[in-house]
Amino acid sequence: MIRENISLKAFNTFGVEVSAKYFAEISDENQLKNVLKFAEENQLTILFLGGGSNILFTKNFDGIVIHLNLKGISEEILDENHILVNAKSGENWHNFVMYCVNKNYGGIENLSLIPGNVGTSPIQNIGAYGTEIKDVFRHCKVWNLQHEKIEILNLEQCKFGYRDSVFKREGKGKYAVLEVGFKLTRKHHSIAMEYGAIKSELEKLNIENPSIKDISNSVIAIRKSKLPDPKTLGNAGSFFKNPTVPLEQFEKLTLKFPEIPNYPNGDFVKIPAGWLIEQCGWKGKQIGNVASHERQSLVVVNKTGNATGKEIFDFSEKIIRSVKEKFGIMLEREVNVV
Repeated sequence: MIRENISLKAFNTFGVEVSAKYFAEISDENQLKNVLKFAEENQLTILFLGGGSNILFTKNFDGIVIHLNLKGISEEILDENHILVNAKSGENWHNFVMYCVNKNYGGIENLSLIPGNVGTSPIQNIGAYGTEIKDVFRHCKVWNLQHEKIEILNLEQCKFGYRDSVFKREGKGKYAVLEVGFKLTRKHHSIAMEYGAIKSELEKLNIENPSIKDISNSVIAIRKSKLPDPKTLGNAGSFFKNPTVPLEQFEKLTLKFPEIPNYPNGDFVKIPAGWLIEQCGWKGKQIGNVASHERQSLVVVNKTGNATGKEIFDFSEKIIRSVKEKFGIMLEREVNVV
């Protein structure tokens, strides 16, 4: 079960060639306990890995990588209109969305085609086209590494924010997500179609009253048109978070950049990171083995397939610096750097 000096190229969507000193694939909770015991006895640093779609390896990992591959989906009817769907952390996220859409369970259709596994979804509070995990999240089952026991965390305990959660802050490195429960609708769905791209896609198909399947199909079409497939071009989806700035700072920016796109939220304004990056001349730009994607500058790609993690990291540093110089905004990486 525990292997040594294993290549992680197939386990990260950037396709970066690095190795792990120790590697273990976990398919049940007993295996996890045994591997964690081994890690403790050998004083090894632990890294939990799911679909590898939100990670950038910049060097070999001198500890133990635990690949969580727990599988299974269960359902429980809550009331006339709601169902609780529990999915193990190793389930592929998009396949899980398709499972729910095909059963006419509503709530996550706008999150179609997001790469990665179910276990990562609450960590990132993944979101797209007006929907976030927190909107449908009921609870998650975790292994508390500190207390060596299983716990159930509810919505409040997960402290969700924009692409943020307790797992990225005070709970970082303390939990392994084993299963996630989603409260979805069975009959009366709340269709989220306010995003312009979805509206345009539905108009193109002459659909006025979309089903959740129509929304899912529209999102898939949009994502395929804008984003590269990690299987053919190494990437981790959106590399940077969309920055949120105070209203006062935004108003100053509009004096210089009146066309700046924005999404107001109280005293703050969210600005698309892709637009900022594009204005700095990065769209489609390549340096060595790394490039900003020609259709979506928010996506950094392993253009030649031979990029190292350090090359990708250095490329992202250049983007961060240029956006800071031009707009006074410091971009944050959405990708976890190891």
